[in-house]
Amino acid sequence: MDTDKHKRIEQRAYAFWLAEGEPHGRHDEHWHRAARQLDAEEAVPLSDKRKKRQGSAGQGRKKSKK
Repeated sequence: MDTDKHKRIEQRAYAFWLAEGEPHGRHDEHWHRAARQLDAEEAVPLSDKRKKRQGSAGQGRKKSKK
């Protein structure tokens, strides 16, 4: 595993741990959940990521009728 990915997993797992109130003994669960999430995010094709980004930027705006 590359160092960058390892660091991202570590940071996300830590965020899960904090969000859950710093429970003892759940390191493996948080680590694996973080790794699965990052893998899933990386598996989304780049074109889909662009569509999502473009779609969310325009939401909330309404076209004015002329």
